[in-house]
Amino acid sequence: MSADITPVSDENFDIEIGQSERPVLIDFWAPWCGPCMALLPTIEGLASVYGDDLKVVKVNIDENPLLVEKFGVQGIPNLTLVKDGKAVALRERTRTRLVGEIDGLLG
Repeated sequence: MSADITPVSDENFDIEIGQSERPVLIDFWAPWCGPCMALLPTIEGLASVYGDDLKVVKVNIDENPLLVEKFGVQGIPNLTLVKDGKAVALRERTRTRLVGEIDGLLG
């Protein structure tokens, strides 16, 4: 995993996401999920593209059931953008389309 991506757990959620001054892109994933692994280079690319403008974190759904429940994750991969305390699920999966969708939400 890239150094630009922070692993988040039920225990450090408030510090890493709840108290973040930047918008946060959450990647809900699992190590056994093929599509999640295929999406990893895209997530790493987004972390480098946005740098200090967006915090990118990963949540392993097998290890963090409270966050899965809190965000209503029904399937993975699941990307959610949290900005100003509001969570928005992202629909796109290609890097170009994700950038467009994120840019639209960040304003």
